[in-house]
Amino acid sequence: MLKVKINRIKLKQTITNKTLLNKINFELYPNMVYTILGKNGAGKTSLINSILLLLNKRDYQSDCSVIFNGVDLYKISEEELRTLRKEKIKYVFQDAQKSFDQLKNIGYYFNSLDYDNNKLDELLDFFKLPKRNKLFLLYPYELSVGMAQRISFILALAAEPKLIILDEPTSSVDSVIANLFLIKIKEFVKKKDNSILIITQDLLFAEKVSDEIAYLSNGSLTEFIPPEKFFSEDQSGELNELVEFYKSIKE
Repeated sequence: MLKVKINRIKLKQTITNKTLLNKINFELYPNMVYTILGKNGAGKTSLINSILLLLNKRDYQSDCSVIFNGVDLYKISEEELRTLRKEKIKYVFQDAQKSFDQLKNIGYYFNSLDYDNNKLDELLDFFKLPKRNKLFLLYPYELSVGMAQRISFILALAAEPKLIILDEPTSSVDSVIANLFLIKIKEFVKKKDNSILIITQDLLFAEKVSDEIAYLSNGSLTEFIPPEKFFSEDQSGELNELVEFYKSIKE
């Protein structure tokens, strides 16, 4: 489904010409949930922004290829890229509230989609959100951060893409809502050859939801392996600290 090859991504116009990501290669396959773990500042957001060509070219120099269903996203037109972002790959930002135009109500975003009202009503009820007739009248600044995150995920699901990328999906929700995310993520990847890529620091959520996990540190990404192997193997350095912390919170 998705093949990512990042030779190098570095910052421009800096004294050190700092390299953010280096020699990262991985593939995502259908019907799988993949998770990338890493500390703040490890480059996780830069990595997923590079997949959808969201890095500002004035600030970043990228030597990459991203092949989605046989097409290199770095070689298609802006119009083709916009269509792909709208229909095939949906990205749910960590700060979902800021991804909305504060002058447009929530109904505006759903009205641009071809969705089934009954299915949407079920999703809103499932995620403990207001009814459609009330929700659509709200503006982004009237939402809590957690509500914005849930609405963004519902918008992604309603678009019926092939791949959803979730940046810290549980950062602004409680354990109950996090479990609802987990259920819908698992449902999504079981149908129509869909996949999900998650970026998170939530170790327990990653363990429960993932089919495979990798770790990003110092600009490099480990291979994706099953969570039971990831959290049980003897590791070294920073990754060993993470595994030991995981074991302590599991006790």
